Amino acid sequence: MTRVAEEIRLSLGHIELAAHLFGPADGLPVIALHGWLDNANSFARLAPRLAGLRIVALDLAGHGCSEHRPIGASYHLADYVHDVLRVAAQLGWTRFALLGHSLGAVISVQLAGALPERVSHLALIDGVVPPTASEHEAAERLGMALQAQLRLDGKRKSVYSTLEQGVQARMKGMVAVSHEAAELLAQRGLMPVAGGYSWRSDSRLTLPSPVRLNPAQAMAFVQRIQCPTCLVVAEQGMLVRHASLLEQLPFEQVTLPGGHHLHLNDEQGAALVADCFNRFFGLA
Repeated sequence: MTRVAEEIRLSLGHIELAAHLFGPADGLPVIALHGWLDNANSFARLAPRLAGLRIVALDLAGHGCSEHRPIGASYHLADYVHDVLRVAAQLGWTRFALLGHSLGAVISVQLAGALPERVSHLALIDGVVPPTASEHEAAERLGMALQAQLRLDGKRKSVYSTLEQGVQARMKGMVAVSHEAAELLAQRGLMPVAGGYSWRSDSRLTLPSPVRLNPAQAMAFVQRIQCPTCLVVAEQGMLVRHASLLEQLPFEQVTLPGGHHLHLNDEQGAALVADCFNRFFGLA
């Protein structure tokens, strides 16, 4: 089930973001945040199935049709959290729910932990906290990140002679997706360039993080969350490898069949996730 969503643009002062708008104007306010290198079409199958919600599905900075950050800027988690707060301010939403997949789930948890009074509900799909590291690795990690940043200047994006080649490349990405999912992401992600098509996403998004939280710091965000939270864990996804983390989470957890993009890969997966979240929000 995919419906044509209303396209909007949000000028936040420091950057302009694109978004899709779903649901009734008087619905429960929700900001939906997609995963790394995805875009707002990540929710094209799921959002129309969610009842009673006013969903603003963002293209995060550097993704989809949103602007890239200025030269010299980076894509830190705290910057995404700031963007979300700016979006809420422009919409006039003092309190709102967050629907996040993967990276979007991580951003959601960080915002809800940092400012728990602002978030009414958390609906998470196969993501919770960012990858962590020991404090002893801090200097080595920064060095690795700086070297990667310097090397990026000499790299050029891949150009695909046809749209289908770009779709095929996305299917075989770091996290594989179905052909239909790749086509949906390509609608907002591929752009015409000399010689064919290339992905719009900012190349800086592929750089390693210069700083990682240690496990205790990451869990500090989880422990400060006050709102009802529901986490969908994909049976063939990324979280199932982290059983010890899942055991520590004070969240409602529902395990569903499918891969990391189970809400987008096919209609059956989208329906299962929607049934779960419609029960969670209690507005269906």
